[in-house]
Amino acid sequence: MPRRGSRHEAWAFATRQTGWIEQQLAKRGTDVWEHGREIFFRGDRVPLVVTANLVSFRDQQLKLPKAQDVAGAVQRHLWNLARQELPARTMELAARHGLVVQRVTVRNQRSRWGSCSPRGAIALNWRLIQAPAAVSDYVILHELMHLRELNHSPRFWQLVATACPDHRQLRTWLRVNHRLLV
Repeated sequence: MPRRGSRHEAWAFATRQTGWIEQQLAKRGTDVWEHGREIFFRGDRVPLVVTANLVSFRDQQLKLPKAQDVAGAVQRHLWNLARQELPARTMELAARHGLVVQRVTVRNQRSRWGSCSPRGAIALNWRLIQAPAAVSDYVILHELMHLRELNHSPRFWQLVATACPDHRQLRTWLRVNHRLLV
């Protein structure tokens, strides 16, 4: 409510804009991290099982430092998994395609799934650990193809299509589901 606004005006506004407010809340999704909340993990929606000091999902189990920090504990765990798995997978795919990567980092990027520098450094978004393996492979291959063509020209997209024939469907998965990756 604005500083000089009245409760009556605020209530009238909220009443008039109920539909819009509900739409905005639906877009944001739930921010409640509790027992039963579903997250994506390796492409599947999995429920969180929360007890007093443990959180588990699928084959993962982690201790909670504080009972209230479910979100932080799960996100840190996923980030640590991503730091272990994504660089190794990147190096494996690079070797398979005869490419040399100088460095792979895992970051908390808000608007990108990955990036590639002219010097051969690849950065990947930790949230890729939540996507299906084929989707994270597509992102990695996309960045690896930038080692051959550092732009998004038709030649670049031909390289991507050769390395990942179903790249269009995988890219669509990211567009449709990106808001569900925490």
